[in-house]
Amino acid sequence: MQFSVSRNPVAQEKTACAIVAVHATRLSAEAQILDKLYQGHLSQAVKAGDLASKRGATLSLFMPKASNHKRVLLVQLGKEKTLSIIAFKSLMQSVAKAVHATNASNALSLLMSLNVDDSSPRAIARLQSTIFSDSLYQYSETFSKEKSVHKLKRITLHCSDNATLRQIQTGCAQGKAIASGMAVTKHLGDLPANICTPTHLADEAKAIKKGNKRLSVQVLNEAEMKKLGMGSLLSVSAGSAEQAKLIAMQYKGAAASKKPIVLIGKGITFDTGGISLKQGAGMDEMKFDMCGAATVLGLMKTLAELDLPINVVGIVAAAENMPGSKATKPGDVVTSMSGQTIEILNTDAEGRLVLCDALTYAARYKPDVVIDMATLTGACIVALGFEACGLMSNSDQLSADLLASGQASADRAWRLPIWDEYQSSLDSNFADMANIGSGRWAGAITAGCFLERFAKDYQWAHLDIAGVAWNMGKNKGATARPVPLLTEYLLRRAKQA
Repeated sequence: MQFSVSRNPVAQEKTACAIVAVHATRLSAEAQILDKLYQGHLSQAVKAGDLASKRGATLSLFMPKASNHKRVLLVQLGKEKTLSIIAFKSLMQSVAKAVHATNASNALSLLMSLNVDDSSPRAIARLQSTIFSDSLYQYSETFSKEKSVHKLKRITLHCSDNATLRQIQTGCAQGKAIASGMAVTKHLGDLPANICTPTHLADEAKAIKKGNKRLSVQVLNEAEMKKLGMGSLLSVSAGSAEQAKLIAMQYKGAAASKKPIVLIGKGITFDTGGISLKQGAGMDEMKFDMCGAATVLGLMKTLAELDLPINVVGIVAAAENMPGSKATKPGDVVTSMSGQTIEILNTDAEGRLVLCDALTYAARYKPDVVIDMATLTGACIVALGFEACGLMSNSDQLSADLLASGQASADRAWRLPIWDEYQSSLDSNFADMANIGSGRWAGAITAGCFLERFAKDYQWAHLDIAGVAWNMGKNKGATARPVPLLTEYLLRRAKQA
């Protein structure tokens, strides 16, 4: 999708669909201009009650033939003078859906004047661009016939003054890059597990790197991981015919002396639970258990397009968890790359087993911070539902930065404690630790406590994305969260937010 910014008078703009706001029954300034131009057509429709009062409601009105504006899309804001960033995101999703329904090939957004929390014009433009671009995503790879392609190709954002024009242009470019990374993440998540294997993830990393001099890729096979002592990670893939992979992508946008941000993604391309077999109902959704890995690869795609002046390392720990004859059994003890031993009481708590070796491996990059993301625990969904990912960290500053980035990007997280009092739950009679906590309580937290034991040498944060990485039910599919949150964090680190 193409984006442009215009300062032309609203009445002179030519578009297939002009998008204007309505505050309850009061037309916005831009809508008033069009209402005057079209002899009260907009205000008459609002007065008649044709536009519902619920925020996000839309109404498409055709204008007289040969008009500059083929149609006008009215968008209901409600009575509030200021929108939260979350409300604005929801509003824009409704707008994008309504514009697609018109079959317009281009649209003019007259929404830049909205008051959205404390958001800058750049941030408002970035979110509009992200949502419009992301709305084009359609999964089609495994259908026998191609799906119809959206007709919307171009969006113009209207700007009232020169002072904000460059900010809006920058925001549009950033939003496109974010959506590009989200498309990678969604596509990988949506692919079936017989296609999206650990090897496929490695191939995707190489495809993202292709043609970009700032990116490099290294892929470790099982023999190389065994030499490094990654017994924990390899215990997960032991029962599968699919070979595990450790994928390391480096993005070098700053001087070599500048410490990198390391991003680690859980890449369980299918999770049966292993010998601790899951129930059959809904097991198809375990193809999404690699959404942490897909997020890392999507972020590397976004980074390459943004060309940020920072250094970032993306690590993907990829394996398939199957109950084969060589599979790890409950009660087995394995040795991690760190040298710490782990009694595996539940083979379905496998994500932390691949992540812990990746966390140890990350130390070789002498990181500034390390952030891992994983569809780790159902307990996190019980705690937070589907609205926010769970955040656990050994750094108050890193936590604050991630929480602020989540709020600003409308992709929120919520911090959970990993106090020392929880650590004893991981005690084992036969190893340095067990891979699950004793009892059924605080499962998301004890998983975070487990990971923290492998992240002592640097600032670290863990994002449990089990509740936000994909949608269930009728709208089943990957969401690409937390790509927006982490891109916002990277933009802020690069001082380009």
